[in-house]
Amino acid sequence: MLTGFDSKWVNTLYLDKVLKYENIIQAFSRTNRLFGPDKPFGTIRYYRKPHTMEAHINNAVKLYSGDRPIGLFADRLESNLNRMNAVFDEIVALFDAAGVEDFKKLPDDLAERGEFAKLFRLFNTVLEAAKIQNFKWDQSTYVFGEGADETKVDLHFTQEQYLALVLRYKELASGGGGGGADDVPYEIEGHLTEIDTDKIDADYMNSRFEKYLKMLQSGDDAEAINATLSELHRSFAMLTQQEQKFAEIFLHDIQRGDALINPARPFKEYITGYQSKAKTGEIDAIAQLFGLDKTKLSALMNTNITAANINEYGRFDELKATVDRQKAKAYFESVEGQSIPPFKVNIKTANLLQKFIIEGGFELDIPECRAGSGHDN
Repeated sequence: MLTGFDSKWVNTLYLDKVLKYENIIQAFSRTNRLFGPDKPFGTIRYYRKPHTMEAHINNAVKLYSGDRPIGLFADRLESNLNRMNAVFDEIVALFDAAGVEDFKKLPDDLAERGEFAKLFRLFNTVLEAAKIQNFKWDQSTYVFGEGADETKVDLHFTQEQYLALVLRYKELASGGGGGGADDVPYEIEGHLTEIDTDKIDADYMNSRFEKYLKMLQSGDDAEAINATLSELHRSFAMLTQQEQKFAEIFLHDIQRGDALINPARPFKEYITGYQSKAKTGEIDAIAQLFGLDKTKLSALMNTNITAANINEYGRFDELKATVDRQKAKAYFESVEGQSIPPFKVNIKTANLLQKFIIEGGFELDIPECRAGSGHDN
């Protein structure tokens, strides 16, 4: 089976016999086909006479590699953990220098964002290797060796911090967290943007929220309440930029006594509700300003729209055809303070609608004085 078997899916060989020389090379080569981030190297686990096998491996490598085993052996878990700690510390220093606490948003400077992209890719490369070597998120301390040779590695990062960084990396790919997925001036790894952050464990966020509510209701001292509120704010790093915005609005409503609270409702459900309400308001506003078909707009907004597929089946053209040209002209002229010819109004309308749909909506720039537009609609 070892002689002819060759599969990119095989990443671990379990060996319960002693091998020498060409048999070692032939057997171990069954795992040498790399396969993207899920297989950065092959793993050999041998159980019989491990010290003897280690000597046999060294002899085989020396004989068949010309005594130059460069890149042949992967770093062990201890080395990979130390490397992840070092890279994470660099990421922390980068965000600290940019004045960003708890990874809540991306740095504003493009050079700093590019450096974050590079460091995060490196962190994930080492992380994927460590996962194969039995790295677990629920273990924060690892002990290696025994007796006088024992060493210990304490992780500098948590899974929650990692997932916050995943969200920031995803925002890099979409233009920085505020929409606008133009050409991104960094190298972005597609598989990293596919990491499922919807599975973030919200238990900590909910526990901070519940504690905060109880302290408000029981009238605890302001210092203790503010300390709990700070803990809750730190957990916002696990939310997208848009979610953070509505989480802050929700907290302000609580502090003013304007929010209706259901103790059984998770914190993130309130955020989702606020987002949904805001999105509906934005759709209503643009539909009213442009006189367009709100049903067609909502249908497009609830589809996975990109610049490449926005006009599939002519659906974007159908939406544009419902626009009231006079209302659109009045809107752009009031925003820009000058007369705009009809063909430019059409272009501006199409660009604004496409941006609005792809970015999932946003608040329009609505001038305070529109009564003098001359259009009675």
